[in-house]
Amino acid sequence: MDYAEFDASRDGAYAGLPIVQVPESDVTDPQELPAAEAAAWEIVGDYDDDGAEFEARFRRFAATVDLAKVSALVIGNWGGAYDNDPAKAIGLLTEHADRFPALRSLFFGAIEAEECEISWITQGDVTPLLAAFPLLERLDVRGGTGLLFPPVRHDNLRVLRFETGGLPASVVRGVGDSEFPALEYLELWLGTSNYGGDSSVADLESLLTGERLPALRHLGLQDSEIQDEVAAAVAAAPIVARLESLSLSMGILTDEGAEALLSGQPLTHLKRLDLHHHFLTAPMADRVRTAFADAGVKVDLSGQQKPNDDWRYVAVSE
Repeated sequence: MDYAEFDASRDGAYAGLPIVQVPESDVTDPQELPAAEAAAWEIVGDYDDDGAEFEARFRRFAATVDLAKVSALVIGNWGGAYDNDPAKAIGLLTEHADRFPALRSLFFGAIEAEECEISWITQGDVTPLLAAFPLLERLDVRGGTGLLFPPVRHDNLRVLRFETGGLPASVVRGVGDSEFPALEYLELWLGTSNYGGDSSVADLESLLTGERLPALRHLGLQDSEIQDEVAAAVAAAPIVARLESLSLSMGILTDEGAEALLSGQPLTHLKRLDLHHHFLTAPMADRVRTAFADAGVKVDLSGQQKPNDDWRYVAVSE
């Protein structure tokens, strides 16, 4: 598995396709647009309306592009996302699900900070998207406020990512209690309690057994204010033995958490260990680097942070 393959949209691309925004007005010549299968189509509404513009653009998209060939969708601001939940946008997608037989990748809530900070995005229950698209292979969700994820089963999902400044504990438990037999890549930005990230290590228990994730090869438990406790739990977790890559990055990892990783179960079978944005001391960083060098594990220790007195911070919060 290519670790970088499942990064969020970068450089105007998503799921290996260039992002093309649905036109704001009617297209007089549809040939001006790329082929339906050659783009990740982005639908964005107005910053401060009630979703009317999002719906208008969705219907324009449906009338202009051959939806049967669309493989990737990027859903941006559904209209006043700082106040309005995405129920209308989800309803439009699920209502028209039968017109998207080729859809395999969906980024829901791809809203930039300049428009709405990640923890201002009002989310909702995103599991109807999985029910409506049983062939979906990738789901990325940004924003944790109001996010719901009751346990589900999905037989084809390979990639599941949550980008938040605070992931609700109920979502963590919902993911752990879901059945994902094909899931290879799972990434959770746990965040901080200041922005709704109220999960504890106990909430990770079902997930860390790996019983419902037989195909998992990458696990990311990131951006956490309890990163040391997460590291200690991972160091003894049954799921780790089958992983190819592990990310405990973006959080408040200190020497305590690194010591737990070094003294726990062997991690030298990993191809990659991502610890970037950490609070390790230089001697501990050297110990970690040396411990994995001989085994050929690629370790990312970039972004070494220094605490301000006793204050440490995650990479993404508000």
